[in-house]
Amino acid sequence: MAKNGKKVRIFSALEVANICGVVNQTTINWIKNGHLKAFITPGGQYRVYADDLIDFLSSRGMRIPEELEKLDDEKLAWNIILVVDDDEDINDLLKRYLLKKFPDYTVLQAYDGFEAGKLISEHTPGIIILDINLPGIDGHKLCQKLKENGNAQSPAIIAITGLNDPIEEQEIIRNGADAFFAKPLDLEQLKHKILDLLNKYRGEDG
Repeated sequence: MAKNGKKVRIFSALEVANICGVVNQTTINWIKNGHLKAFITPGGQYRVYADDLIDFLSSRGMRIPEELEKLDDEKLAWNIILVVDDDEDINDLLKRYLLKKFPDYTVLQAYDGFEAGKLISEHTPGIIILDINLPGIDGHKLCQKLKENGNAQSPAIIAITGLNDPIEEQEIIRNGADAFFAKPLDLEQLKHKILDLLNKYRGEDG
């Protein structure tokens, strides 16, 4: 149910319970029984994407809160780049390089899937540099979630990994990634790929 440029909002089990007018355990039971899609944070807490919650509410004829309805109108921030990598050295290196090459852009950092989801929800970055192997959530699944409609206004995702594996590359591209880079990264090529994607998605020549 992802829409063009939709902001990714994430809810806790308790927030879902409050929206639905039930106790927290009922929400957990829905998740455990497969009725409501969710993922688990590194701390063992359930989190639910807004589109999955909307699907759940709609399928049961329940009221959809105004907050969820407004998410359809949120737009991506193409001047924000999110770097998602649990290797702090690589993450910091990428931030420094990107700020040098794109001084007018904001570069955010996340070190696991849960932190990435939070930043995506709050800032809706247009460009996401995503390490495939993340603690907390599978990079392939996160990529699928962000690109499930495959339309031109979903965020541009550049997948990175420490494995130079053609099969891995093919799989993440099938899951919606716009590009793939094996580590060690060629930063100049990465810069050109970001410019290409900005041109593709926004009509910018960089």
